[in-house]
Amino acid sequence: RTEHMFFEEDRIAAFREMICSDTVEEREAALDKILPYQQGDFEKLYEALEGCPVTIRFLDPPLHEFVPTEEADIEKLAKAQGKSVEDIKAIIASLHEFNPMMGHRGLRLAVTYPEIAKMQTRAVIRAAINVQKAHPDWTVAPEIMIPLSCDTKELKYVKDIVVATADEEIAAAGIDMKYEVGTMIEIPRAALTAGDIAKEAEFFCFGTNDLTQMTYGFSRDDAGKFLDAYYDKKIFENDPFAKLDQVGVGQLMKMAVENGKATRPSLHCGICGEHGGDPSSVEFCHKIGLDYVSCSPFRVPIARLAAAQAAIAEMD
Repeated sequence: RTEHMFFEEDRIAAFREMICSDTVEEREAALDKILPYQQGDFEKLYEALEGCPVTIRFLDPPLHEFVPTEEADIEKLAKAQGKSVEDIKAIIASLHEFNPMMGHRGLRLAVTYPEIAKMQTRAVIRAAINVQKAHPDWTVAPEIMIPLSCDTKELKYVKDIVVATADEEIAAAGIDMKYEVGTMIEIPRAALTAGDIAKEAEFFCFGTNDLTQMTYGFSRDDAGKFLDAYYDKKIFENDPFAKLDQVGVGQLMKMAVENGKATRPSLHCGICGEHGGDPSSVEFCHKIGLDYVSCSPFRVPIARLAAAQAAIAEMD
């Protein structure tokens, strides 16, 4: 989740510069400051994984999450940008969204600002090239995951930027390197049109937190205020954000896997989100043909045990 890498003080300053830039050239100059940090992080990631697969999700949150809120930080940013405090406050105000989780985030940012995707791709590929050269016995093959797609043309637009940038870096290095570009299936429309989206995506990862939220029409942040009434009245037996809804959300996933693999038989699929650590959810993922689950580190032992039990149950 590459956005977590932006919040350290030296990086957040450059990213805020990018957000407050007026031109493509200014944005690119700010992103050039971040690129070495991203590349260094990815190199450490590849080193830690020792040639095992690495999936890197591109920037997902809306930009308002990165702007300053304290007066002193706003003044500092204004000075760095050569703008007035009022100008910076106006930019911050313009980023406000009534429903940011359904707003300008994920690959929508890359559609608006392709230079973000270019920078992240360069960092991913340059890091992979360096680690591959340092460890010739490893197979470093990055999996670039584009979040929040809902339309094939939208995904193709961003994928084309990623592929052109990656191929340029690989050619310049004179190295043979494979990589994949896939997408997260987090929006019901993406699940419903998965056969079409698989024409561009080489893998799917179901973001079940967002997919649950958008399928139910519940806000994850607000549903806790009323879901207790649903449990008390036996309308719901479980929290749909903790235990995967197999009847609704699960059917969207099943449909997406079947239609996606009909288009691209080599398509590999997984999930990321807290459902990946719930045993019944892991069993369901196994049944519909998912290849892996991703979850919080402390839930990995539960997920591995649940996956093993699901495989054994299938043998019986």
